[in-house]
Amino acid sequence: MIEIKNLNKSFGNKPILKDISVVFERGKANLIIGQSGSGKTVLLKCIVGLHNADSGEIIYDGIIFNKLNSKEKREIRRQIGMLFQGGALFDSNTVEENIMFPLDMFTDMGLEEKKERVDFCLKRVTLINVNKLYPAELSGGMQKRVAIARAIALKPRYLFCDEPNSGLDPKSSIVIDNLIKEITEELNITTIVNTHDMNSVMEIGKKVVFIYEGEKAWEGSNKDILESDNKLLNDFVFATNLTRRLKKV
Repeated sequence: MIEIKNLNKSFGNKPILKDISVVFERGKANLIIGQSGSGKTVLLKCIVGLHNADSGEIIYDGIIFNKLNSKEKREIRRQIGMLFQGGALFDSNTVEENIMFPLDMFTDMGLEEKKERVDFCLKRVTLINVNKLYPAELSGGMQKRVAIARAIALKPRYLFCDEPNSGLDPKSSIVIDNLIKEITEELNITTIVNTHDMNSVMEIGKKVVFIYEGEKAWEGSNKDILESDNKLLNDFVFATNLTRRLKKV
């Protein structure tokens, strides 16, 4: 579980996050939604420590993360898996080398043990015979699956995904959504996903947090969205679905 208490963040004189409090639950896909510029990406970066919050607390299973020193934060980060928007694979490294990267950085495993872990992670994301291929030789959906394999290489307790379906076709998006949901439940981890994809929200959003102009404007489940009378949320959902339909025309 990750708990956020009264979190604030500004850049210069511009407040970006305003007194946000929310609990992200273990074993569920927790989704953060909101329009561009709403503050959801800044929130995610504060949670993982890429930005320092101005005030408030970020609590990982009872440990106040933003009060730790660098060494103590490193221990928490070792338990974090990250899936970046573009996949963020190293182009000059093979698939195997990409997945092995966090193992090289954070463990003292021998080479054979690392290769076994790589094979296990690739099998879990249903990829075979790709170890020696380079990212450019893979489709966009396959690259995202490799990125997920790398994110789970260290058996994380926490998984963060920033727009995981960005740039993917609908079929590949469903595959990625299902993988995130299945891995979250299998490993009983706390997963936080930044997304604007309402298909993802309705498919895997057991917990959904809607951010509007830096404030938490609504929270609930994907089922609750359909019955919500929150005007800001309804306007966002309608605009998102309308934009998607227009793009298909």
